[in-house]
Amino acid sequence: MGIKTYKPTSAGRRFQTSSSFEEITQATPERSLLEPMRRTGGRNNLGRATNINTGGGHKKRYRVIDFKRDKHGVPAKVATIEYDPNRNCRIALLHYKDGEKRYILAPMNLRVGDGVVSGPLVDVRPGNAMPLKNMPDGTFVHNVEMKIGKGGQVARSAGNFAQVMGKEGSYVLLKMPSGELRRFLGDCLATIGQVGNADYSNMTIGKAGRSRWMGVRPHVRGVAKNPVDHPMGGGEGRSSGGRHPVTPWGVPTKGYKTRLAKDSDKYIVKRRGKKN
Repeated sequence: MGIKTYKPTSAGRRFQTSSSFEEITQATPERSLLEPMRRTGGRNNLGRATNINTGGGHKKRYRVIDFKRDKHGVPAKVATIEYDPNRNCRIALLHYKDGEKRYILAPMNLRVGDGVVSGPLVDVRPGNAMPLKNMPDGTFVHNVEMKIGKGGQVARSAGNFAQVMGKEGSYVLLKMPSGELRRFLGDCLATIGQVGNADYSNMTIGKAGRSRWMGVRPHVRGVAKNPVDHPMGGGEGRSSGGRHPVTPWGVPTKGYKTRLAKDSDKYIVKRRGKKN
């Protein structure tokens, strides 16, 4: 999980870095766990471009990930650690004792040959999954369920983790990656450990073409466009827009709350603070 640098043979190579992929043990994925992926080009189900900076990119196939970890009491062994083009962390292929194969998010310090299991009473080891109410305080967890049986939704990206801070009746207090303190039902499952590939955030793209490989198109400033294309476009000579920043559809973009009211807000004990 190291970072690889390159000799400055060109302007794009000078500051470019990438993962060393030293933890990858197999290049080809498990065929039975692959599904086709259709690219949207930034368009919704009506064919309208709702994300104008998405398009192109390398062809990918989806790896089916087991976020539910509902195979309780059946031990499994880590067969491979693999690269997943659809996420920034690594995935681990598990071979269960009954012959089934599943992918999970690979936590830090999980190695090929290690045994993992999920259930109500399992060892506190990276890769094992258990209910939050059975975990000791201070445990690092990831892939945390917000609703019982729905599958993990919280702390799933590279290097992320939530921390068990305490228990309140049927609820467990978790400190989120954002710093927010939140209640979760004690019967919600979570996987022990921190998500691997924590060095991902230190990588530098290095050149525009590498972003295009990932399906990211160029982003043009609104004030550089024509009035027909953006509310902040046009003007004789250079202009600063003449209004507060908005999207191409006129929705304010700075300090304007667009999040709909959520019933789950009542579980927030302490809001996230401003990051330095």
